[in-house]
Formats: sequence, C-alpha cells, structure tokens
Amino acid sequence: MMWDNTTKPPVRKLGPMDWVRVVLRGIILAVVTFGGLLILLLTRLIEAPIHGMQRPWTPRITMAVCKSAFVILGMRRDVRGQVMQGKGAVVANHGSWLDIFALNASKPIYFVAKDDVAKWPGIGWLARATGTVFIKRDRSDVTRQLAVFDERLRAGHKLLFFPEGTTTDSLRVIRFKPTLFGAFLTEELREYMQVQPVTVAYHPPPGVPETFYGWWGDHDFAAHLVQMLAVPGHGRVEVIYHPPLKVSDFTDRRELAQAAEDIVRAGLRDAGRHIGE
Repeated sequence: MMWDNTTKPPVRKLGPMDWVRVVLRGIILAVVTFGGLLILLLTRLIEAPIHGMQRPWTPRITMAVCKSAFVILGMRRDVRGQVMQGKGAVVANHGSWLDIFALNASKPIYFVAKDDVAKWPGIGWLARATGTVFIKRDRSDVTRQLAVFDERLRAGHKLLFFPEGTTTDSLRVIRFKPTLFGAFLTEELREYMQVQPVTVAYHPPPGVPETFYGWWGDHDFAAHLVQMLAVPGHGRVEVIYHPPLKVSDFTDRRELAQAAEDIVRAGLRDAGRHIGE
C-alpha cells in the first residue's frame, strides 16, 4: 500500500559540494552500517546457541549503528518520554525510512515489516539480520502471523510496527489499521501486555520544504538517500515516547488501535508538525 497523494516529494538540485558530501558521508555510513552488520552476524553465532530466540547482545549493536547514522548525517535526535519497561509492543507513525534508524537508536526492538522488504538490496539484509518479523499482505495468513507475534512477545521481544501501513509526507497521521492489534488481545497476553504509542516528528532545516524528510509514493529510495546525504545542514528528529496503554483496558482491537492513533496524532500536533489527516 502507498499513501494516495499526487504531490511529488521535494527534490533539491545538487551542486558540486553536495556531491562531495554524498560521497564522503555515503562511504562512512556504508562502512559503519555494513561493518556493524558483520559484527552483529558474528556475535549472533555465539549468542544464538547460548540464548536461542533471546538476543541480549545483538540489539545493542543495532542501537549503536543507528545512533552513529545520525552523527554521520549531522542530524540531531531528541528523545522525550520514557521507554516502557516489561513486555509489550510499540506503534508509531511512519513518515520516512529514517524512522527505522530513529526508533532503533533508542531501545532494543524488532520491526514488523511487509514481506517484500526482505527482498530490498541492503535494507533487506539488515532487516533479516536484526530479527525483523516479515508479514504477508494476505488475510488468509493472519492466523499464522498472530501465532508468530505471540511467540516473539512471549520471548520478551518488543515488536514495533507502523499501523498506517505506508509512509506519508511526515506531516500527518493516517488511520491506524486495527488488524495486527489483535495479536495483543489473546487470552494469554492481554492481562500483561502493553502497547506504547510513539510519535516521530521531523523538523527540517531552514530553506527546504516542510516535507523534506518524508518519503512516500514512488520516490526511489536511492534518490531520497542521496538527498539526505547531500544537505549541508540537517534539522532534527524528535522521538516522543507516550505512556503505554494497558491492553486489558480495551475490549477489542479497533478500540485499542484508535486510542494509539489519537495519542500519536496529538504528539505530532504538539510538536508543531501536524498539518492534516
């Protein structure tokens, strides 16, 4: 699914110095990212036989790489609120591929992503190595997916998914789909499960469009990455952790999804970044 908007993402024309930044930052980012991936895979060879599905070490490597990415870009990352303790899931708005770095930098989490992400060059490798749960956009597969979620949550994994199901221009929150929230309402999980809503708000640097960090529609990933590497001075990303919702307080998945959506949207509005539905 893609967010249905005919407006094209902004593209900034690049000059010679922009391309110098693209090359220098790109090389450093690639070394850090794929060097971290190699270290993670080697660590997992030791971690897996000892801890099985548990991953007490490798998520820390992922966090370090993601924090480093913002240093390389020269982009500030501000975090507000408290990361929840105990078992639970995280839901957030989805404006850009940068969300993955912003959210991974703050806490050990495991993303839930559509299955075609596993096939993306580079990103797919990183996703598989970091324990991402891949799902099919097929209603007939929902039962199996819920069983996988149940298994991972019981193991103490904090699953993070984007209930909008698509990226936007980063300036709005669209309707949260309730389907995956059903995994938290099983008889075994609902008594102790929490769902923490998180708002990701991008503040662009002066002189660029408000939607600069948004990545949506048919905008090519490589082209957007080049834009991020080229800009001389970045803005900042704000990650706002809201108080967790107790699943036992809700009667069904739609009610839970709506509550999380309202909180995330209010967070984007409070950050001064919300312009529409």
